[in-house]
Amino acid sequence: MTFGFMKKIYLLFLLTTSVLFSQNSAETCGIINKINALIQSEHIRPKPVDDSLSVYVFDNLINELDPSRNLFFKTEYDEMALKYRLNLDDLILENDCSFLTDIKAKYVNSLNRTKNVLEKIQSMPIDYSKKDTIRFYKKSFPFYLKKEDLEKAWTKKLRYQILDEIAESSDNLDSIKTNFKSIEAGARKLILTNEICRISTLLENNTKQEEKLYNFFCTYFDPHTAYFSDDSKTSFVASLSKEHLSLGMTVNLNEKNEIIIEEIDPNGPAFQTGLIKKGDQIVSISNQKETLQVSCASMESISNMILSESNKQITLTLKRNSGKSFDVFIEKQIMKDEDNSVFSFMIGKDSKVGYIKIPSFYADLDGNSRKGCADDVAREVIKLERDNIKGLVIDLIDNGGGSMEEAIKLAGMFIDYGPISIVVDNKQAKSVINDPYRGLIYKGPIVILVNSNTASASEFFSAILQDYNRALLLGSTTLGKATMQTILPLEEDKSTDYLKITINKFYRITGKSHQYLGVTPDVILPEFYEDIYQKESDFPTAMKNDSIEPFLKYRTYVKRSLIDKLAKNSTTRLADNYFFNNIKKINQKIDEIVNTPKAEIPMTLDAVFEQKKIVSSLWKEINTFNDENNPLDVYNSSVNQFLLGAYPNDKTINQYQMDNLKTNPYLNEAVNVINEFNGSK
Repeated sequence: MTFGFMKKIYLLFLLTTSVLFSQNSAETCGIINKINALIQSEHIRPKPVDDSLSVYVFDNLINELDPSRNLFFKTEYDEMALKYRLNLDDLILENDCSFLTDIKAKYVNSLNRTKNVLEKIQSMPIDYSKKDTIRFYKKSFPFYLKKEDLEKAWTKKLRYQILDEIAESSDNLDSIKTNFKSIEAGARKLILTNEICRISTLLENNTKQEEKLYNFFCTYFDPHTAYFSDDSKTSFVASLSKEHLSLGMTVNLNEKNEIIIEEIDPNGPAFQTGLIKKGDQIVSISNQKETLQVSCASMESISNMILSESNKQITLTLKRNSGKSFDVFIEKQIMKDEDNSVFSFMIGKDSKVGYIKIPSFYADLDGNSRKGCADDVAREVIKLERDNIKGLVIDLIDNGGGSMEEAIKLAGMFIDYGPISIVVDNKQAKSVINDPYRGLIYKGPIVILVNSNTASASEFFSAILQDYNRALLLGSTTLGKATMQTILPLEEDKSTDYLKITINKFYRITGKSHQYLGVTPDVILPEFYEDIYQKESDFPTAMKNDSIEPFLKYRTYVKRSLIDKLAKNSTTRLADNYFFNNIKKINQKIDEIVNTPKAEIPMTLDAVFEQKKIVSSLWKEINTFNDENNPLDVYNSSVNQFLLGAYPNDKTINQYQMDNLKTNPYLNEAVNVINEFNGSK
């Protein structure tokens, strides 16, 4: 009787799960097909759903699940590749997305067996005297893991991680060797606990693979088309504003990869709890639904939980001075993001130059037309003009873009009238964007600072002022994104699923485009890490560069020959510059560590310690690198000095910003260029 009852329950379970899987499969395919329908009708360059898409989505999904190639056996990968690598396109179009259920099941199985192996290794000693070597690869290597090699592969990985952790414990190798046994015990416990915890976290969060599938489908068409759930859409839109829900504190990673509270805003909710201090370590983060342990969760998942607009209430588990852990509940508040707000300074007393930093092209999302980035810049220009500036530096370094409307408004403020861009849609129809404002807010010389992270709307703005000979651009070649996106719902009457979709390409008034190539500055200067920054051209599905026949008439502000002369003189002036020449040398060292294929190294403490020493000395060289230029005279405009008296809480960040600029070599040269321009008049 009992057996029959149990059998019925078991059969019912089987039926229920298969129905559940088919429902999930139909829902998943339903969303992908809605994404595809929208892409095919609205995208600037729709592509067919074919074998190329299938290979791209499959490879990216598998790489996401097993980036280190130590979860799936080769036999499992081969089986999945045979079934799906060339067939995902057909299955999706047939509304059969059960492949994701199958891949997820294999993934869960691989995580569980890996967890078992890790727990087994945890109970056994590791032989550090055994001869072995390790090699690091920049790109993913093929799947090779055999069933019989699973424990061996993980023991090797853990052995290296433990040796690396031991090497981090001291700068004195002899001291480490003397105390090897006790240091190894602590390092081993930490590494294994974190790895087991990481695998457990992946098992708990396995439900999120659908969103990854949607996004790989989207990025096949171009790198900037993306699927948004309601939550991710809200967070993305909030990121375009200078005011959003915040905990009112900044954090940093220390050398042990611990998250430490660096600053607490006295106007924010973290400060108001009265329980949090600068230097506290964040042990875990909870949004009341799930808890992430910092030591084993990915940085992406931690930052998503902290920054998500839907997580209005957060509980932080903190530790102070390695003492007992304690919990603090914080409710986020709407706050101004100082790191994402325009600010300005004066430079030099004799020949006054204005400086404006634009961190991003944030927009006014509440309909109050005075809150966007363009109006904030206009206000700072007016303040600087009251102090009779003779030139203006606009700093777009690390400005990743934002609202195109704000970039159009801002460009219009610096040119009198005329066309500023040509926009092409998916029907190849051309429309011209004209300066929305007659007149200029500032007539004097301008230098714009750019770098590899200057992207999208900030490239758009820079290119306009460059083509009008309205500004000289100084820095390194920009990212290379000249496409425009909009957010559309997948269904008109539902507010759960959205698509950020590329609908336009824009061209410069010359008919050329900076898509894929970036905007080339007039004065090219090196920057740290320039060979490892990801550019548009690094994305395999990025749209290639092209141009259109020029047809616009416009009047430039000065002769191109003057800009070229200023640029040539600047390049000559900097030819022997200590700072920039040393950046080039340090970049070569960075390139050797990051981009050059590595030789195998022995799996010994001596070899790992030596490797750590090389990286540490390079890191120290970068962090302690100082410019030899005389410090710039940086100070507040009269209006901003008055405002600081009214808002004393702003003094700390104001001083920090000022100190950073005093030895900025890019700004130093921008001031030189403006002074030369004024002298040549």
